[in-house]
Amino acid sequence: MNNEENKFLGSEKISKLLLKFSIPCILSLLISSLYNIVDQIFIGNSNLGYLGNAATGVVYPITIIAVAFAWCFGDGAAAYLSLCQGRGDTKNAHISVGNSITFTFIISIIFLILGYIFKDQLLFLFGASNQSINLARDYYTIILAGIPIYMLGNSINAVIRADGSPRISMLATALGAIINIILDPIFIFTFDLGIKGAAYATVIGQIATLIVSIIYYLKPKTFKLTFNSFKINMQIFKNVIKLGVSTFITQMSIVIISLVCNIMLSKYGALSKYGSDIPIAVIGITMKVFSIVINIIVGIILGAQPILGYNYGAKNIKRVKETFKIVTIASLLVGIISTVIFELSPTTIIKIFGSNEPLYLEFAVICFRLFLMLVTFTCLIKMASIFFQAVGEPLKAAITSLTRDIVFFVPLVIILPKYFGIKGALIAAPIADFLGMIVTAILVIKFFECLENNEVSENDSILKDSKPGYIITISRMHGSQGKKIGELVASKLNIPYYYKEMTALAAKESGLDKEFISNINRSKDILHDLYLTSSPVKYAISAQDKVIKMIASNGSSVIVGRASDYVLKDNPKVIKIFIYANMEYRIKNIMEMYNDSREQAIKNIIKSDKNRASYYELVSGSIWGNIENYDLCIDASIGKEKTAEIICEYINKINE
Repeated sequence: MNNEENKFLGSEKISKLLLKFSIPCILSLLISSLYNIVDQIFIGNSNLGYLGNAATGVVYPITIIAVAFAWCFGDGAAAYLSLCQGRGDTKNAHISVGNSITFTFIISIIFLILGYIFKDQLLFLFGASNQSINLARDYYTIILAGIPIYMLGNSINAVIRADGSPRISMLATALGAIINIILDPIFIFTFDLGIKGAAYATVIGQIATLIVSIIYYLKPKTFKLTFNSFKINMQIFKNVIKLGVSTFITQMSIVIISLVCNIMLSKYGALSKYGSDIPIAVIGITMKVFSIVINIIVGIILGAQPILGYNYGAKNIKRVKETFKIVTIASLLVGIISTVIFELSPTTIIKIFGSNEPLYLEFAVICFRLFLMLVTFTCLIKMASIFFQAVGEPLKAAITSLTRDIVFFVPLVIILPKYFGIKGALIAAPIADFLGMIVTAILVIKFFECLENNEVSENDSILKDSKPGYIITISRMHGSQGKKIGELVASKLNIPYYYKEMTALAAKESGLDKEFISNINRSKDILHDLYLTSSPVKYAISAQDKVIKMIASNGSSVIVGRASDYVLKDNPKVIKIFIYANMEYRIKNIMEMYNDSREQAIKNIIKSDKNRASYYELVSGSIWGNIENYDLCIDASIGKEKTAEIICEYINKINE
């Protein structure tokens, strides 16, 4: 988005913006849900009954492991592609995409081989019984054969969305789902292939999705794949992994939940009148119906992401709160309506999936009413988690999500059945929802309490008069006194100096908040790389880059930090300086400037340098501090005055 489009997010009616952005997201996610549901509907209504659904329920977590890797590589490449688009980097964009495909394929083959070697062990681990194992084997063998297709389709699709073609991405997924829906009854009933027919239909649908995605890759918008794109480049792929790891963690948490839940239901189901297969079949259906509700919530909040991101960056707290209020109300409504349906008429939903076995229906009613009792809280937790992602708080997002799922649910589902039997496994969910909601509420309340509105100083946001000449960019290690050296150089050469003034100009240009822009590479968050790819930070970087180029076009100046050397890499009048110093010199300076102890100074230096390196690498794709990126590298431990003099002498010699 350009700055005018950004400002539109800060002025247009929020409800109108939400409808524009959320509806396509919801539709796309609901289409994706069909893949996980249609097989169980047709299988349940065949002569396979609940045993067939138990078999598919056993295989489902295994496919989630596969998609965790696919989405990790795909979402990571998509995020890296967005960064490349922002910095105009065509060199590395195609490599990130090609490498994501290469590694997805490699992992899928490894997954395929290990999956066949340990087939029975995996199926029994995820809850298969002696009654369902043969059906599970039949379904699993075919689904596993299609894993490379499934993983590549999912990985490529994420990049298509980042390339500015969400409709093509949705079309690819929709086509696969429609083909699956059409072929399921034909293969299961007409050709009498049973559970194998459902698996064949699923894989053929996945092939269709992959074909559409590959066709798009022949002519994408912002990158072009070549043979070299697929050659392994660990430097770039390392960044892809960093940016996709949160998706991987989220998906693997689902696997852990499914694994533990299936194990406990199978174990305690065998000790009850329901047996082990009925609970496995029912929980599979319950989770997939539940996924429809969650996907609606995710679609709503994903649609709100650009609105939240821009207005948070602009410190337009009123609009952030209003947007949060609207999505909270929408999430509440979806949660309440779902709860009413699940509590009052679970049988209606259950019968869609076939089987009139009395014990099956009895357990299904209990499961829906207990397991989904507090689904409204689950909706709010998921909404809050993605909200935190949207405003550049990935650590809070992870805490919100994983606390409910891993910290509370997993221990509860293991402990409670010991005292309450199989029902204990079901009531673990609402208790985890309740406890997770408390944590979520605390994080949200504290977040809004900490928000402040900061004003931009008009004096700082004025472009200074200059004269023709060189633009000097200064990158520096923390504690090397790079800012003071930059000021001295500007004073000696009688040219403008930009540091805090640059962020003020970017704030004025974009409508974002000055302090927010100033702090984008100072995050203390352990998920710093993910923070740098969040919407508000990307808006800030875009505005900042535009201002740096504007400053350079105005004439000679000194610009400190903000990867300005990279932003102006194509400007022939740029001189790139890197200022470094030994650790002892920097420790001494930090202790004097901030009154830190020696230990605090060391910690701050390490943290600051790491953040600067991270920021520079994600913005430029290059290594911060690499001497090849600079025209002059100078050791500031000789003193700031002497360092400034040497830089000025260097500039004057160039001017001769």
